[in-house]
Amino acid sequence: MKFSFPVRKESDEVYYADAGLVGLCRDDLKMLKSIALANPRQRSRLCTHADPGDSLHEMFIVHGRNAYVRPHRHLTRREGLSVLEGSAEVVFFSDDGEITGVFQLDENHFYQRINEPVYHMLLIRSDSLVFHEATSGPFDQAGSEFAPWSPNDTEVSAVASFLHHVELALANWRGGLG
Repeated sequence: MKFSFPVRKESDEVYYADAGLVGLCRDDLKMLKSIALANPRQRSRLCTHADPGDSLHEMFIVHGRNAYVRPHRHLTRREGLSVLEGSAEVVFFSDDGEITGVFQLDENHFYQRINEPVYHMLLIRSDSLVFHEATSGPFDQAGSEFAPWSPNDTEVSAVASFLHHVELALANWRGGLG
């Protein structure tokens, strides 16, 4: 199986559409899912913008259930997420790592826009999550930062411990709402 339009591979996870006109079909999303689920980090991304210098970045992204999306915030840009398939929770944190909010993302609650530089992460609740993300460019890695209280994705046991802590904190946070 291959994409229905030309692509160029940046890495095992990232592809760029290599065409002036890009139209996706369900088979393209299936291809993206198969790529993600075959990757160790269970991620794949199809960028429909030409390169990191574009002023508008649009991406179709797949994360498997076990993908770790480290808490991060965007200092200089905003982002919008639209779910196409699956479910997740967007968890929001204070600067010191306390949960401040949770937004359910699924086929009924399918859109989340983040307009401020707040730490957030995705917890994938389905076998896979397929979503469209739009944000302003050009890409500048210095415009985003990872939460200093969260582990890097290469620290496997620390990630497992952190995710367990987040799940417990979520349960307590939800209990305090009632």
